[in-house]
Amino acid sequence: MRDVLPEDSENALLIGRVWDAETHGPRVAAFRGEDAFDLQPITATVSELLESKSLLADVRAAMGTPRWRTAEIIDASLARDAERSRLLAPVDLQVIKACGVTFVDSMIERVIEERAGGNPQQAAKIRDRVGAALGGSLAGVRPGSKEAVEAKKVLIEEGLWSQYLEVGIGPDPEVFTKAPVLSSVGTGAMIGIPSFSSWNNPEPELVLLVNSIGAAVGATLGNDVNLRDVEGRSALLLGKAKDNNASSALGPFIRLFDEDFTLETLRTEEILLKVQGPEGYELTGSSSVGRISRSFEELISATHGDHHQYPDGFALYTGTLFAPTQDRDEPGRGFTHQMGDSVEISSFHLGTLVNGVGRAEELPRWSFGLRDLLGYLHRANAGTNQLTAARAD
Repeated sequence: MRDVLPEDSENALLIGRVWDAETHGPRVAAFRGEDAFDLQPITATVSELLESKSLLADVRAAMGTPRWRTAEIIDASLARDAERSRLLAPVDLQVIKACGVTFVDSMIERVIEERAGGNPQQAAKIRDRVGAALGGSLAGVRPGSKEAVEAKKVLIEEGLWSQYLEVGIGPDPEVFTKAPVLSSVGTGAMIGIPSFSSWNNPEPELVLLVNSIGAAVGATLGNDVNLRDVEGRSALLLGKAKDNNASSALGPFIRLFDEDFTLETLRTEEILLKVQGPEGYELTGSSSVGRISRSFEELISATHGDHHQYPDGFALYTGTLFAPTQDRDEPGRGFTHQMGDSVEISSFHLGTLVNGVGRAEELPRWSFGLRDLLGYLHRANAGTNQLTAARAD
């Protein structure tokens, strides 16, 4: 259990969603040590809860009598035991948004993908050429600055300008919709790689939870599963590369911002990645949030504002520095997933998101949508009303 919870979990205010084996539906929950609390009496959805002006007080007041044991829920989640209560992705009605190319290092990898046209052998050759043309790194260039404009001129002259470089060092960040509402998977679930992809990778990211007025109220971890061969063929295939069955993983919990945990805490967070393959392969990496090219506030304002509203809030993937180039199989082919991989994404303050890897077409189909959620909440509310009436009699 300690491996999934944040390392300072005794100081963390954690909320999430539990698939309740007793009522056969999702319930909002809070977690404190060994105890997990049902928040359904005070809120129907995580989205509704995060809108509260007294969010912290509401959650703390509702942590009275525990309904579940945290260790049992985590164990069932990691075992993928459908008969027991288990963790779901900790969001519900929020739109799943994502910012891309927010780290210069991964931006360069995007240029390589595009130039390679999805061919990993060609990517190795192009990587050397791009590095030489850039003269080292663009890490010190602030997006939208005069220096960025000059860098753009040089890259155009070198014939290496790209739409990825435009959003990497240009005035506007890339913001896209990662996944439909309710389609993300949580800790312990399988993430999906479609059979049409032969070059793909995990993208370990910090994910901000933002309410309807554009205020960040918490954070979690995410895996923005990416098909490098598909996106490398054309950026217009971004939807096909990013949005597939079980291609968005979030969790294990949302850690709410409070007196001791704020946006400032996360500006230097280290996001760690470990991939372990069934053949004994192991890949490790990290993404230092401190090297992000744009601030959290800039990414949020590019997503939400007068130009676009989110009445149920949104979860915002903030991008990754990690783009694996280490060969796994044949020399020059780089990294790609194999079925049966285990992926762990972790950080000190947010815990560990654990997922297996399988074929998207063979994984459980996404079948619990908005109609199902509304139906469950209606039945749960009716049951509560009946119980209240019976007690009154």
